Amino acid sequence: MTVPASRVRRRPAVPGRTLALVLALALLAPLGLIFIQAERDYSDDHDLASRERLGVRYLRALGPVTDTLVEAQAIAVAEGAVSRASLAAAIEGVAEVDNAVGDELRTHERWAGLRAKLESLPDRGIGDPEAAYRAYGEASDLLLALYRKVRESSGLIRDPRADSFFLQDGIGGDLPTATVLAGRLVDLARLAAKRPADQRARTGAELAELRVAALGPATDLVTDLRSAVDNSESTDLGANVLTPLDTYQRSLETFAVYSAPGGGRSAPGTDQLTRAGLSAQNAAKQLRTVILDQLDALLRERLDDLDRDRLLGRIAAGAALVLIAGIVALQVAALRRDQFRTAAARREPAEAPPAPPLAAPETDRRPVAVGRGIDSDGWRPFDAAR
Repeated sequence: MTVPASRVRRRPAVPGRTLALVLALALLAPLGLIFIQAERDYSDDHDLASRERLGVRYLRALGPVTDTLVEAQAIAVAEGAVSRASLAAAIEGVAEVDNAVGDELRTHERWAGLRAKLESLPDRGIGDPEAAYRAYGEASDLLLALYRKVRESSGLIRDPRADSFFLQDGIGGDLPTATVLAGRLVDLARLAAKRPADQRARTGAELAELRVAALGPATDLVTDLRSAVDNSESTDLGANVLTPLDTYQRSLETFAVYSAPGGGRSAPGTDQLTRAGLSAQNAAKQLRTVILDQLDALLRERLDDLDRDRLLGRIAAGAALVLIAGIVALQVAALRRDQFRTAAARREPAEAPPAPPLAAPETDRRPVAVGRGIDSDGWRPFDAAR
């Protein structure tokens, strides 16, 4: 009969469980950093796009002021009566927007200066059209400065996307500058016909310089819009922008022809130039509305994409957190089981009790006769007879 060997106790894997638990918890640090950075990037991008939309709203309000100011300047230089109603309505439109978003765009001070200048403009240019030309020119310079301020404060000038960057550059920089300077060129040509003969050379130089200054931004506008269409993933941008852009470009070409001096004159003809200027201004109005709508649509789409990406990121982070929590819970439960087994093993006796001794086998215990010379076999016959 074999003696059973004592059972060898297995050491619980407590160190391994602890290491797995520590590694699972350590994953929370990089995942947390990634999540925090993603949230920070989302916040920055979302804030920028939201401010840009505020800038688009402000630029939309400045459009009627630009058109009204150019028209009022032409009337004042032509010694006509300026309608204050349209200008006042345009001013109130900007004032409403400035009250709503001026704190965030920091435009209150510039708008206050421009508004004071606009409200002080003369109603008529009779008697001194040159003074009216200078006064309206100062107001338009303040207007263009406000355009620049809106682009800078709203972040439009730092837009990271190619299509929206070219659109904002065209609508906030090129188009208002071209509109203001084109109107100024028409008014200067009208004034040149009334100036003395000894000022013709100086007036011709002014007209040539102003012509270059007006046609430069207009040409840049066409380039910007075509670049925006070429670099955009939106299928609506090209379809909506190219048609009014072609109209504006044709009117611009006509304006460039009639703004050049000819026929031995140092100044262009005012009648044809005035009609060409009006045609270009009307085309610019139509183009401005389209650009603002497309720019705002791109910004809205960007905000929607950011919100969707943020939602997907949060879902992924939540799933990772749940997975890590499940791993930690399993490891903690396993660690508790191992600890319980270890404590139970310590309560057992150190050695198993010794096995009981085996019983000796049975042997033949017949009595042996003791006597001198008598063998034990000698008693067998006697025993048999008995």
